[in-house]
Amino acid sequence: MPMHDWERVEAGIYHAFHHEWISELSRALNRGLLPTTFYALPEQVAAGFGPDVLTLQDGSEPSETGDGGGTATATLAKPKATHTARKIGGIAARRKSLVAVRHVTGDRVVAMIEIVSPGNKNTAHAFRSFVHKAGELIEQRVHLLLIDPFPPGPRDPNGIHGAIWDDIAGEPFELPPEKPLTLVAYEVEYDVVAYAETVAVGDPLPDMPLFLAPGRHILVPLEKTYQAAWETVPARWQRVIAPPAGPA
Repeated sequence: MPMHDWERVEAGIYHAFHHEWISELSRALNRGLLPTTFYALPEQVAAGFGPDVLTLQDGSEPSETGDGGGTATATLAKPKATHTARKIGGIAARRKSLVAVRHVTGDRVVAMIEIVSPGNKNTAHAFRSFVHKAGELIEQRVHLLLIDPFPPGPRDPNGIHGAIWDDIAGEPFELPPEKPLTLVAYEVEYDVVAYAETVAVGDPLPDMPLFLAPGRHILVPLEKTYQAAWETVPARWQRVIAPPAGPA
């Protein structure tokens, strides 16, 4: 199923789909994608950031990232990505003191998934806050998978990843104009590596890596979970978002 043009509908319709997609992502992670010492929770809040899905490592096991006694294993193979960039060395310290990111249960947050919403871009304050808090998470060595289904605007001419990468690395990211939607996985240790894919409306979504530890990741089935969420969209709004093709 292709990526749709979510600018066709008001934010409330997109929000309903957004809620279903993050639920599908959480289910997929918890139904065998994650090693057994990890679990996912939707729509939690950590360190002032509102991630859609948290991936946590439970406190009952040593802090290792392997199979955890289960069938799922985080792979050591490097992800394949159309655009890869590395920031060598830690990012510059932020002005304010940071508190280590923790879930309320005390279990350790290792990764987050964030699906960008219109509200993250519609004001200068919201946009700056989003970019800054993404940088804070990366500084805390929390791996991040970012999905931006909206085209660039005046605040992010190279997409929200371009703004984040400029903030943490001071380097440009050139967004291909023919593929203006961005998917990016950040692998965080002392270095920060960004694995980015760009897509257009009408393109299928590739599976993307979600890092659980430096050098170890799982692949998140974006296309499969997107399709499951799309099936919950009322037909009245499906016709608006994806109108049937006219006669040739």
